[in-house]
Amino acid sequence: MKIAGLQRVSLIDYPGYIAATVFLAGCNLNCGYCYNRWMINEANVPEALSTEELLNWLRTRVGRLDGVCISGGEPTIHEDLAQLLRAIKSLGFALKLDTNGTRPERLSALLDEGLLDYVAMDLKAPLDERYHRVAGCKVDLAAIRQSMSLLRRWGLAYEFRTTVGPLLDEEALKDIAREIEEAELWWLQPFVATPEVAPALAGAKALDEASLRAIVKRLAATTPGVRLRGDEGAPAGQS
Repeated sequence: MKIAGLQRVSLIDYPGYIAATVFLAGCNLNCGYCYNRWMINEANVPEALSTEELLNWLRTRVGRLDGVCISGGEPTIHEDLAQLLRAIKSLGFALKLDTNGTRPERLSALLDEGLLDYVAMDLKAPLDERYHRVAGCKVDLAAIRQSMSLLRRWGLAYEFRTTVGPLLDEEALKDIAREIEEAELWWLQPFVATPEVAPALAGAKALDEASLRAIVKRLAATTPGVRLRGDEGAPAGQS
C-alpha cells in the first residue's frame, strides 16, 4: 500500500467533520473522467509519505481533526487496509471510506470489525453494459449490488454518488435512480475536465450544472434522496 497524497484539512470530504483525506495509490478500474488517473497504476506513483509518517502526523492532530477520509484510487484493493484503519481508529478519529464497491468481501470485513463510521460508494453508471463502458473495464455488477446490500444492512451512515461524465445522460441517471432506495442519499457530481481525462473523453461534453439541477428536481419525485454536489444545503428537489 502506497500513500499517494494527503490533504491535511478538508471541510467537504467527510460530512459534518473537519477531516484529513488520505489518498491511496492504485485502482482496479480505469474511469476515463477520474481526476486521479495518475495514481491508477500504483507502481508508477511516487510515495508522498510512509504509513508511519502519516500516523505520526495524525498524532499531532488529535483534538484538532474529527476524522480521516480514506480515498484513492481504490482503498479496498489493498490487503493491509484494515491494519491502517485500526491504527488510525486507535487514535480516536472517525473513519470514512471512499470506495467503488467492487470488493464486497473486504468491505464486509471492515464493516464487521467496526472500523468504518461512514462510507461513500460510487455508482458509475446503470448496472448494465454501460457500467463497463464508464469504468473502462469489465466490472462484476453482482459485486456492486452486494456492496450496496452490505451498506443497507450495516445501518450506519453511507451515501452513493455518481460523477455525471460525458457518457451519462438523463436516461442513464433515471436508470441508476431505480437502484436507489427512497431513504438513501445519492449525490450527483458534475463532471470537471482536467488534464487527467482519458484522450477519448478530451473535449467531450457532459451535462452542466444547470441541466443537472433541473434533472435533480425531476428525479426527486421518485428518488427523494438525490442531491447535486455543491448544493449541500438544499433540500431534495430544490437544488
